[in-house]
Amino acid sequence: MPSLPIRQHFGLRIRELRLATGMTQEAFADHCGFARTYMSRIETGGANPSLDAIKVLADALNVSLSSLFEDF
Repeated sequence: MPSLPIRQHFGLRIRELRLATGMTQEAFADHCGFARTYMSRIETGGANPSLDAIKVLADALNVSLSSLFEDF
């Protein structure tokens, strides 16, 4: 997926990891303390999450920060 913009690639990675946990987007957003609409924007590449938000996502997924950027 190297031709995708980085935000879209990142969003797909978040969605992939979230689905692996079995959580719905709404449940995951609640777990992170984010609005579901913001989570949707992250997963579709419409949002540009801050470093703090990226850390929240990694913690909620129980993965390292670096693993969120694998295969870029």
